Amino acid sequence: MKMSEPNKRNWMEILRTSTKLGFTSFGGPIAHLAYFKDEYIDRKKWLDDKTYADIIALCQFLPGPASSQVGIAIGMLRGGFIGGLISWFGFTMPSILVLVLFAMLYQSFDLADAGFIHSLKVVAAAVVLHALMGLGKKLTPDKPRITIALAAALILLLYPSAWMQLVIIFAAGIFGWKMFSGLNQSKIQPFPVTFSKKAGIASLSILIGLLIFLPILAKNTESLFIQLFDTFFRAGSLVFGGGHVVLPMLEREVVPSGLLSASDFLAGYGMAQAVPGPLFTFSSYLGTMIQGVTGAVAATAGIFLPSFLFLVAALPFLNELRKRPAFQGVLTGVNASVVGILLAAFYDPVLKSSILNGEDFALAAILFSLLHFFKVPAWAIVIIGVAAGAVLNML
Repeated sequence: MKMSEPNKRNWMEILRTSTKLGFTSFGGPIAHLAYFKDEYIDRKKWLDDKTYADIIALCQFLPGPASSQVGIAIGMLRGGFIGGLISWFGFTMPSILVLVLFAMLYQSFDLADAGFIHSLKVVAAAVVLHALMGLGKKLTPDKPRITIALAAALILLLYPSAWMQLVIIFAAGIFGWKMFSGLNQSKIQPFPVTFSKKAGIASLSILIGLLIFLPILAKNTESLFIQLFDTFFRAGSLVFGGGHVVLPMLEREVVPSGLLSASDFLAGYGMAQAVPGPLFTFSSYLGTMIQGVTGAVAATAGIFLPSFLFLVAALPFLNELRKRPAFQGVLTGVNASVVGILLAAFYDPVLKSSILNGEDFALAAILFSLLHFFKVPAWAIVIIGVAAGAVLNML
């Protein structure tokens, strides 16, 4: 069947936009959501703020890399399953290539103290603050929702963990169901989902089947490729909280078994902090170190495949549930809690790791002003921030 011209145009547009984000989205998951909002929502207007917030809320519920899943979901809504694959490719491939290359030559690299890395963290602080203000204005417009957001931020700052984050989201959903189900919601625009609920059920069945079958296969084969795929598939399927949470699981899988030394593991982790895109691409480094490019394919495919399966399973049902007032109430509470979760993440790790002195604060304030008031695009803020940081280091 021939591909329609609208699909061709959408797919090429998704590739161009996601690749630009893949080269410029430094700063970790919360910064990625800020870059996505600036590009996909504010500039491209592919989705409205409510739909974007609902996608973020959904991905917070799902295991795996939340920011990558948001990008994949936007691609799927724009261009079907192929659009999601293209969106993932553009956003993720730049950091995969860098980390695979680094794994091949990592003893020649020493970027831990490079000045540009710190400049990128300052850029992330400005971008995240801009996104927080935009999301807060849309998702916490009244005192009850502001209260939910502040309570979520306070609890997460006092008890930081992936499981506490899930507890907060669940509690906010219940509160939203009780408090906001009767509100007069604005008309909900349906997702342009191109796959059915049957496809969603089939996707979830495949995911469960792989979780059961792969460990059995890995134990009964000598294929390192299959063993790596199994290890990283389980990590992508069962870990909540993003890249920083998956690292201990991966460390337990590859270091005690002798597949990789602790020093090699930490070298790759340091490099992963310095590249744009999702931290889950650290798996590409690990796979390369263990089995070369073949290992990189196994590890990368294994850790990201669950994201696609989860989204295909969830999006058709979310599309239907969003029409119901009770579920709109749940999402209203959850979205308010997400603002609080992002606020906590803005303090730790974004602010704590980026603003170390008065110069950092001044640069972040200038970058924020350019982004927020002068509407300079986020990719240009990255370039300006790195250049300004280099000048400050020379003074």
